[in-house]
Order: sequence, then structure tokens, then C-alpha cells
Amino acid sequence: MKKTIRYPIPRLLIFLFLALPIQALFAEEIVNQEPGIAQEITAIIAAKQHPYLMLSNFPNRTEDLESLYRLSNHQLLWLGNADAEKNITEALNLLANAAIDGLNPKNYDAEALRQKSQAALKLKPDSYKELALYDTALSISLLRFLHDLNYGRVNPQGINFNLKLREKKLIDLPLLIKNSLTQNTLPQLPLSVEPKLKQYQKLKQALASYRELAVKAPSFKMEIKETLRPGGSHPQIPELRRFLTIIGDLPEDNTVIDPEKSSLYTDAIATGVKKYQKRHGITADGDIGKGSVAALNVPLGYRVTQIELAMERLRWLPELNVGTSIIVNIPAFQLWAFEAIDQKDANIINMRVVVGKALKTQTPVLMAEMHFIDFMPYWNVPYSIIKNEILPKLIQNNNYLDKENMEMVSVFRDGEKPTVLNQEAMNLLKEGKLRVRQRPGKKNALGKVKFIFPNKDDVYLHDTPANALFSKSRRDFSHGCVRVADPQKLAEFALKNQDSWNAETIQLAMNTPKMQRVILKKPIPVLFFYTTAFFDQYDNLEFYPDIYGHDAVLLEALSKPDDLSDQSLFISTNSTQEAPIKIIK
Repeated sequence: MKKTIRYPIPRLLIFLFLALPIQALFAEEIVNQEPGIAQEITAIIAAKQHPYLMLSNFPNRTEDLESLYRLSNHQLLWLGNADAEKNITEALNLLANAAIDGLNPKNYDAEALRQKSQAALKLKPDSYKELALYDTALSISLLRFLHDLNYGRVNPQGINFNLKLREKKLIDLPLLIKNSLTQNTLPQLPLSVEPKLKQYQKLKQALASYRELAVKAPSFKMEIKETLRPGGSHPQIPELRRFLTIIGDLPEDNTVIDPEKSSLYTDAIATGVKKYQKRHGITADGDIGKGSVAALNVPLGYRVTQIELAMERLRWLPELNVGTSIIVNIPAFQLWAFEAIDQKDANIINMRVVVGKALKTQTPVLMAEMHFIDFMPYWNVPYSIIKNEILPKLIQNNNYLDKENMEMVSVFRDGEKPTVLNQEAMNLLKEGKLRVRQRPGKKNALGKVKFIFPNKDDVYLHDTPANALFSKSRRDFSHGCVRVADPQKLAEFALKNQDSWNAETIQLAMNTPKMQRVILKKPIPVLFFYTTAFFDQYDNLEFYPDIYGHDAVLLEALSKPDDLSDQSLFISTNSTQEAPIKIIK
């Protein structure tokens, strides 16, 4: 006997809707509506295209736009009410002042929408299409501005910044806009969505200052034939003094200077030069050589750009751990370890680092968690180094491995017996079927301690026997991993709350021949970041050379404005319904 299966009407409707294209559903909704504002607004949302906007297509903002107008029952948000002119003016001012946040007002059609505003305000109530066009144009532009301000304009994954995706949306932009209109708080909207990091807030303030400096500071281009040292003279010293005073590296001095001595490079001016050098990644010795001249001659307008790029990169960061964290800024060649990353007067450890070579083995941008520390580690040599560096030397000298305290093994694991070197082993090594590791000891490339945070690039922080490199101002010499200047201090930081570990036991572990692995009770977030404008722990704004060319890549990406997809930003994202959408990478 056959059973008749009866589906409830709602389930049948769901099956029918799933079988229809979304555009067809929108079209059906439009047909069933009475003519008017709701129909026109719905049609614009369905089209995902707007004739008033420079970037006319808006598929990645469609969901937010639909959510925003659903909150008002698909009626006008900006026009057709008593506060229309005030609200529109306030919204346009936010777009026009996007540069305050390091964004480009042109991307939000600020001027074009301002030019159309008066005509829009005078439209008749039955000019449904024109009213809907202006209203939605302003809404899209405001959504774009707030989205860019909160998340950034570029997908970092697309330019090899391997930052973690956000767990979920924490800000409902449509609801934020609607509430701001209701509560009459539109001017405060940017403060609600911009990054709260102190670093970002300081850069925002510096952006305003450097924009002003770029306008009022006289153009300055220094020329030297040989290094200028304190006590020497140079005809451009008055210009140099004025420049250093304007940018704040030299206090203002109203003392009348003897014209005959005006070209003298005094110790007082050298003090300002040292401050400038330190803030620009140059050895702060007061001597003005080619490197110092090159930094002095960078237009202040480019420093503005560096600050804008730094702010953009900070927008990419997901919500950072409020506890202990370790950050390496690659072009700064420095590491900061924080007890609390964004708290005032937090205990901060700072040290120099050596990073990957600019032309060959760049240190990647990444986010990971430190889980282990190896004292007296083996160095498991990457095959690229075996192929390009070790094999040629081994072919010339059979004793090379012994000389470097290295051994061949089948696999990298504790207790693995080394393979005897012979022709068969050499052939297997060439084919990548044998591996090379360096035993713990004074010659070990990783020094006495290795800090491990699993990541796809297999890079880590470590000690080094080559300490002389830390005295150089530019320190890109490694194969990609990051060498730290004070590994014991970093180990003390990482093991601070770990039972039985203190300065004495750490020092003992760093001088015991056998390798020892320590598992951290609580993983420590590690960020390898790249920004050429950065406030140090003393609130000094520092600029660094773009050693890997990442600034140029980002500038190129920003020259092609587009709407970021939320699907690229979140591990999971909520649809307009309640069911989460799983993002498969």
C-alpha cells in the first residue's frame, strides 16, 4: 500500500524558492508591489547597479543595503522627512572628510552626491524613481565608507598578508546607520567602526599633523659630496635646522645666529639629526651620509602616504588578544612583547631582530600561536638550503657536515640515528630522500633556543650565534625565520607564569647539551606584521624603508577601488536568515 507524502505548504514554498534564481525572486516581488518608493528601491537593490555612482556595481554591498531598507520597510531613509537636509548634509560631510581616516572621498562619490543634493531635496513626493535613486546612492556610499573604515579596502590574503580571518561580524552596519538616524548621532558614526587600537588612534592624529606639515614645510633637498660630521660646515645647514624644527626633531631656538657661523653643523643640530635618524631606521650617530640624506629628501607627502598605508593594514587585523602578545614589525627589524597589547603603561619588551633577505627569502606576514619552546634545538635544514648551499660545499669537501656539526638522517625526530656518508647517501640527498640537521651546540644556526608557533611557512623565532648582525641598521640577512637579539629575555617573558621556570632555570636549559622541549600552558599570539610607519613604545613616530616593496603593492591595489566581499573576511558569516554560512577555503 502506497503512502501519500504530504509536505507542509511552507516546505513546498522553500523547495520552489530554492529552484528559482534570486533575480527571478526579486522580479516577482517587484511585480507584486504597488507602484511607489518601495518598488523603486527594491528594483535598485535587485539590479545591484547604480547609475549615480563611480563604482556603479555593488554586489558585495547588496545584502547590507537590503538589510538597511528592510529596517525602514523599504521607504526613504534620507529624503522626505523634516530632518532630510540636516541628515544628508551630515552624511555628505562624513564622506567628504574621509581623508581624516586615510581614505579617499572620491571612492564614496562625496562631491557628486553633494551636487545632486539640492535638486533631490526639491523633488516632488511622487518622483519615486528619482527619490529612490538619490536615497539609495547615499546609503550605498555611506555603507562603503563605513565598511572600508572598519575592515579596510583590500583583502590582505590577496597580497600575501596571511592574517587570520575574523570569527564573525561584530558590527551590524545597517542597524548602526538606522540607529544613528533615529538618535541623531550621524557625526559619531566613524568613531563606532574605526579600529580601537592605540596604534591606529596615534597614526590618525599623526596623519593630520603630517598633512599640515606637508603643506607648510618648505621643500627641502639636501646634497652632500662626502659625509658631514658634527663640527663641519655645509651651506644648507640653515635649511636643515629649519626642517628639523618644523617636524619636531629639533626644539625651536630663537637665538640670533652669527651669519658667519650659520653653516656650522653644531652638536645641537646633530642631536636633532640623531633623533631623525632613529625615527627613520638609520644608525643614530649624527653623521649625515648617503642614507641620512636619502631619508631627509623623502617628501613629507610620501610620509603621509606611509601613515595612510599603516592605517589600512591595521584595519585588516581581527580582534587582537587582550593579554600577552608578540609582534614583529618586519621593516623595523624589531620585536615587541606585550603583557597587555593595548593597555596604558603595559610592560613592554623591545629588541632588535634579523629578518629574511629582501631579494630571496622574505619573512612572511602571518598570525599564529606559540605553543612550544625548544632549548638547545636541532636545526632541521630546509631542502632549498641543502640543494643550493650545502650540497655544492659537500661535493667539494666530504668533511663539510662534520665541520658544521651536521648529520644526515632519514626523518627529523628525536633519537634518529645518522646515516653514514657514501655515494649512495649522496645520491639520496640530491633526490631529497635524505635530510640534514645540525646538532645542538655553539655552531647551531638556531643558537640555544627556538620559539615555535606552527604555521604553513614553517618559520619561527630563534637565537643565533651571528650576533654581530644586530648592530647593523638594516637587518635582512636570514632565510626567512626571525633571529632575536635577546633570546633569554624572550624566553623569560614566554615562561613568566610557567611553574619551575625562571631566569636561572632558563639559563641552565640554554647551556645544557641535550635538547629540551617546553610546552606552554597558555599559547601566546604571535604577529609578524609589515608596516613602514609605526609608533614605538615611547610614542615616537618611526618610518622605515619599504624593504620588500609591500607599500608599492598595496598602493597599486588601492588604485583599483572595489567593494570587499564579506565572504573573504569571515570564517563564518550570518546570512539575512539565522543559519550561518560556512566559508570553505
